[in-house]
Amino acid sequence: MAKFEKITFRPDGEESVDFYVLEQTRIGGINYILVTDVESGDGEALIMKDTSEDGEEEGVFVIVSDDDELAAVAGVFENMLEDVELQQ
Repeated sequence: MAKFEKITFRPDGEESVDFYVLEQTRIGGINYILVTDVESGDGEALIMKDTSEDGEEEGVFVIVSDDDELAAVAGVFENMLEDVELQQ
């Protein structure tokens, strides 16, 4: 079984949240990550994009909410991960 990198998000003024990175890609100069809330099994998955400026020490990620962008990036991740089907 693959071991996924665990990352911690610290939303402004909220409690920190841990996610596991399933895959990452760069499209049109933007970094995207596919994360889940569980290390194994079926869990909630989110596609997030890095909105930080080049050279910043920490990444600033936001959940992709635009339907067209979400569909395009989800298709890329589905091709990268043969056994994963993303539902929007």
